[in-house]
Amino acid sequence: MRVFKFGGASVQDVDHVKHVGKILEQYKGEKNLIIISAIGKTTNALETVAEAFFAGRKEDALRLFGDIRKQHLTLAKYLLVLEFNPCIAQLADFFTEVEWLLHDKPVREFSYYYDQIVSVGELMSTCIISYYLKEYKINNEWLDVRDVLRTDNHFQEGVVDWDFTQKAVQSQLLPLFEKTDIVITQGFIGSTDQCENTTLGREGSDFSAAIFASILEADNLTIWKDVEGIMNADPRRFPEAVYIPQLSYQEVIEMAYYGAQVIHPKTIKPLQNKNIPLHVKCFLDTGLPGTLINQHPAKDLPPILIDKQHQALIHLRTLDFSFIEEKPMSRLYKIFRELKIKPNLIQTGAISLQVAVDDQTDKIERFAIKASEWFDVQLQKDLNLFTIRHYNEGVISKYLLGKEQVLYQQNESNLQVLYK
Repeated sequence: MRVFKFGGASVQDVDHVKHVGKILEQYKGEKNLIIISAIGKTTNALETVAEAFFAGRKEDALRLFGDIRKQHLTLAKYLLVLEFNPCIAQLADFFTEVEWLLHDKPVREFSYYYDQIVSVGELMSTCIISYYLKEYKINNEWLDVRDVLRTDNHFQEGVVDWDFTQKAVQSQLLPLFEKTDIVITQGFIGSTDQCENTTLGREGSDFSAAIFASILEADNLTIWKDVEGIMNADPRRFPEAVYIPQLSYQEVIEMAYYGAQVIHPKTIKPLQNKNIPLHVKCFLDTGLPGTLINQHPAKDLPPILIDKQHQALIHLRTLDFSFIEEKPMSRLYKIFRELKIKPNLIQTGAISLQVAVDDQTDKIERFAIKASEWFDVQLQKDLNLFTIRHYNEGVISKYLLGKEQVLYQQNESNLQVLYK
């Protein structure tokens, strides 16, 4: 059993979808679970729909979703002939699911509506690709992941109910492999016990694939990307980035924790638990070896460069000039847990604390209200967080020169600078 995950860039247009078929042809006769993301930039577009709806701009939301609907109908039109009508019928159900909601008025928190709207991207993409593969004579079964992957009701960052999901995989997913060698389902999304859509966090399709690989005890997981493998930096921002042939589970977890957009941060643990190797392979050139991620330590790694944008710095000072000790820290971490905020950098003083976080306005405002009971809270926005793992003096001088530093932190392995 193999698990494959194809990201949005791998299914962004007609030619890319056709290439998915060519890749799967190479694995005929093998059992493969295929996890697919939303097409191209669909998730971004659906986020804009959710924002317009929540802001009360219903007509804008409907118009924007109409553009997404047209894009998917056009893709189906150019890919399908015999399977066109059944595909359109299934897509219509997904369209209706969103349009029905957009005609309503928001009465719940934004994160709830985000998940109900944005999750349709994966449903639409997998529907079209499943029917295309059937037309291409690659037999497959389509599975609605919401029937299998159960989460709690932490919208936008659902916590997986592993017991329910494992039982559902055994009862609903595995029997499909008695009919076919290929099962196609969605990444990134799940549902609550009330059948409300949830998502696993941005780029959560990697995590979805790892969940299924772990439960199925797959031979391996392959994530297909538009690069030759994992690089030491984002090649779109650092043209000098170099390819890394092998990494350890631990190194990838560290890279993801600090914000490297290589693998979703939660992906590795389910694989490490079962010692399942992860391959990151080049979608357009399947002959390239890609990057292998396993339990073995990597040697002679280059410096890892991670430049994380859209950061905010929260300045906190105790109101009564008490020291930053166990009690105030536990209060802060309780708020972080409640609001699902991950500190990216923390620096403490005697009576003050500075925390760099992703700039999520709604969450930060709620944090400030809760924390102001014990702290004076100030906010600084429009910042970037630059992290260098395995740094050396040459790299420091090359990449930090000229940056207006706001916060600086360094240990044996990592150097981090928050800058304007």
